[in-house]
Amino acid sequence: MTQEKYAGMRWVDGGVFAMGSAAFYPEEAPVRQVRVDGFWIDETPVTNAQFAQFVAATGHVTVAEIIPDPKIYPGLTPETACAGSLVFQKPAGPVDMDDPANWWRFVDGACWNRPFGPDSDLSGLDDHPVVHIAHADAAAYARWAGKVLPREAEFEFAARGGLDGCEFAWGDSLAPDGQMLANYWQGLFPFANQCLDGWDGTSPVRSFPANGYGLYDMIGNVWEWTDDWWGDGVHPAKKSKCCVIDNPRGPPRAKSFDPAQPDVRIARKVIKGGSHLCAANYCQRYRPAARHPEMVDTSTTHIGFRCVARAAS
Repeated sequence: MTQEKYAGMRWVDGGVFAMGSAAFYPEEAPVRQVRVDGFWIDETPVTNAQFAQFVAATGHVTVAEIIPDPKIYPGLTPETACAGSLVFQKPAGPVDMDDPANWWRFVDGACWNRPFGPDSDLSGLDDHPVVHIAHADAAAYARWAGKVLPREAEFEFAARGGLDGCEFAWGDSLAPDGQMLANYWQGLFPFANQCLDGWDGTSPVRSFPANGYGLYDMIGNVWEWTDDWWGDGVHPAKKSKCCVIDNPRGPPRAKSFDPAQPDVRIARKVIKGGSHLCAANYCQRYRPAARHPEMVDTSTTHIGFRCVARAAS
């Protein structure tokens, strides 16, 4: 990789850290000692302007712009198949919190440059994170840029910014002295956002302070794809003599399918960092240890990505 391609990236020295958390969700446990090698990482999520350059250079068509194959999706017929993506739509009041369909809607024609549907565009959003990105789209951008997507352990190590063991990227208090340090939902999700952080949706990258490694939006704003297949919090890996897990990876792809949907054979990757839709009453995943499974074909208004580069990349 040339020096030019390191522009907009930060070098993060490798090291040992306590990965995971025992204080929030079961999939984050157990806390274990992990070592990662040093790596370069983008200072910010990839923006709309950056993704537009990629599309202009390559002609890439995102997953959201392609009509899905009914053979892959049980119940989908050629007549109902259409290109589009999931768009958050705020309900007028309290809803059943067990049903995400109360705030997510599949919108025909929604994609990275029409984020809310065919009548929308990216006006004023050049410096916001690109969204409606499926895993294949993020991987394609990374290849074009001469980079790769981060492993889960790399992302968490970078998100902690050197504060090992803290629950948040800046310490153990979500809003120290009332400061809003990331873009997340303040108030009752999904209908009452107080917007104390100044934003009701995505925010421009660098709107909030960088962490200890000089990285922005590692927490909040948008979820970010990693390149690890989803599994429980215990990563299979060879341990060193001092019981530290070296450069852990997720399980094999075959282990990543959702057991609750046996008829849907779509693999899942780990996403990290939480988003502007994470709230204290619903999804407290605005933390370095937080993790979530996402089917690789899924795109939404709150999932983006950033890239890393390693010595072997």
